[in-house]
Amino acid sequence: MSDETLINGEGLAGSEALTQKQRSAIIAGVIGNMLEWYDFGVYGYFVPVISKLFFPASTPIVSLLLTFSVFGVGFVMRPVGSIVFGHYGDRHGRKKALSAVILVMAVSTFVVGLLPTYDSVGVLAPLLLVLARLAQGLSGGGEWGGAAAYLVEFAPARRRGFIGSWQQFSVGAGFLLGSLTAALLTTSLSADDLSSWGWRVPFLLGVLVGGIGLYLRMQLDDTPKYTEMADHGEVSGLPIREALTTHLKPTLLAFGITLHNTVAYYAVLIYMTNWLTTAVKMPRSTALWIGTTCLCIFVVLVPLMGWISDRVGRKPMLITSCIGYIVLTYPVFYLASTGSVAYAFIGQALLVAFLAIYAGAGPAIYCELFPTRVRYTALSIGYNIPVAIFGGFAPFIATGLIQATGSILAPVYYVIAAAVATLFTMMFVKESAFSPLR
Repeated sequence: MSDETLINGEGLAGSEALTQKQRSAIIAGVIGNMLEWYDFGVYGYFVPVISKLFFPASTPIVSLLLTFSVFGVGFVMRPVGSIVFGHYGDRHGRKKALSAVILVMAVSTFVVGLLPTYDSVGVLAPLLLVLARLAQGLSGGGEWGGAAAYLVEFAPARRRGFIGSWQQFSVGAGFLLGSLTAALLTTSLSADDLSSWGWRVPFLLGVLVGGIGLYLRMQLDDTPKYTEMADHGEVSGLPIREALTTHLKPTLLAFGITLHNTVAYYAVLIYMTNWLTTAVKMPRSTALWIGTTCLCIFVVLVPLMGWISDRVGRKPMLITSCIGYIVLTYPVFYLASTGSVAYAFIGQALLVAFLAIYAGAGPAIYCELFPTRVRYTALSIGYNIPVAIFGGFAPFIATGLIQATGSILAPVYYVIAAAVATLFTMMFVKESAFSPLR
């Protein structure tokens, strides 16, 4: 069953068929979002190579920590991107903001592929890498909330979970594209070729995939919800002020909802590949193919979970995911730490399945917290601040915990703590799946 068939309403989606205009907008939005997150995520899959080229240190663990810190730096700018692009998107429309977002991402990713290494220019190399990651982070801060708002605002009332889930599908697909690229290059190139030029290829391709995404977004129409609001002169004059005053409570709830989502996402889908390589000593190509296969499982499951959330509600889905991580994370990492490829794959696939339960319902519940006039800004702020603090630095924190404790299982407790925090937050979140979009 093809993606278009599913979105068209001929598969799982139910009886509320979409118009041709809606289908075109949603498909273009999904593809653009996928290409955006390919650009952002590919750095994470080349951390072992980048660490040696930009942060040559006396010990590998210090080099790895420095590289993961730069991965986290990309997230520092995401709250700023939330404000900049969120304000622009709430004031001037989703289409214009999302087009600007992908342009910034494409250029900054391309620049990473051109950077000189430490051996060529010394300390200037990591400084330039940090600047490029900051630009990527600025773009990422405007992408997640804007893409979620765009898809959910186009969705029929009874299909917001399913249509919104394609935002997370496309995020996972973007990371999958990056992981697949890394796996193919690592498998097909020698270590010397990968270090000398191979690592640059996926970053240089960023300008191509970004250009395609920009073209698609320039063809989009704005959402009916936003257009109706703008036609009635109800556009917010200062969305950031409304988000932090009138809508402060839902903004804080979005913060709490995000903790489990972001830590689990970056710990399982990004960090675990490097953990298997550096801590468990599994061959890197094997770890990459495990991660790539699990990403395939994730993107297949997410739309199904969004569809289920339209029928059972958002809260049961999010609560189930949190409990699954609280119970299963330690056993999964323990079994994977034995070095068994089978245990590593089964364990990571199991955690990915519980993450998909969350991701399928996530975009809809975020959007349902806020009215259209501040949705882009408030959603982006509530989402991106915890992502910047707890998600982007999850690999750095996890690696640091291993270094501090001497236990390769130390990251487990960080993942479990985030799930507990979100489970507590869900006590204060009202079910919104069966109410009109505000």
